[in-house]
Amino acid sequence: MQKSKRAVVLLSGGLDSSTTLAIARHAGFEIYALSFRYGQRHAAELDAAKRIAAKFGVAEHVISTIDLRAFGGSALTDSAIEVPKHRELAAMAEGIPVTYVPARNTVFLSFALAWCEVLGAFDIFIGVNALDYSGYPDCRPEYVSAFEKMSNLATKAGVEGAARFTIHAPLIELSKSEIIRRGVELGVDYGLTVTCYDPDATGAACGACDACLLRLKGFAENAIRDPARYRSSAA
Repeated sequence: MQKSKRAVVLLSGGLDSSTTLAIARHAGFEIYALSFRYGQRHAAELDAAKRIAAKFGVAEHVISTIDLRAFGGSALTDSAIEVPKHRELAAMAEGIPVTYVPARNTVFLSFALAWCEVLGAFDIFIGVNALDYSGYPDCRPEYVSAFEKMSNLATKAGVEGAARFTIHAPLIELSKSEIIRRGVELGVDYGLTVTCYDPDATGAACGACDACLLRLKGFAENAIRDPARYRSSAA
């Protein structure tokens, strides 16, 4: 029996990364999930990542600690910067919002690449999306392609030609409703996930930030009730 190929999957605990993990597993990969304690304002998403990793029975789940609060510059790492609420969908696509964490995906993918080298893996999955997204420059196809090229230039395995690294972004051209539909087909329990940029201490979502609004829109378009917990004031 042929051994499954290994893949490192970036797992935040949110809707997109959880769906991506399910897609990678469905494709036959042995999953090594990688999450980060990067100085984000809340730990709820890490609790969600643990739940998802356990649910899908990953081979290993690593939570790596890096502190991007040292640089600040984002509403997700600096409590002095307010998370935008109640924005119109059209406004989300205009400019780069304060919830952008400088170079975050580049940092995360670099860690994933390093772990791949140790594992002898050549596949990395990331749940970036270029349709229903809030103006993030590191969620674009051009960025994913550029990082893949760099991966094959800057690694021992790439230089020696053992194999080529591939950065998989299976959600990049999907709408949020399409992502949810695919996840439901693959058995993702979205009640285990946390997408909100500003959940309360219990992990209940605010229902008003960009991430919540896009998520709710996606579920509504599928005529499915979002199983996530929301604050009573957001219900």
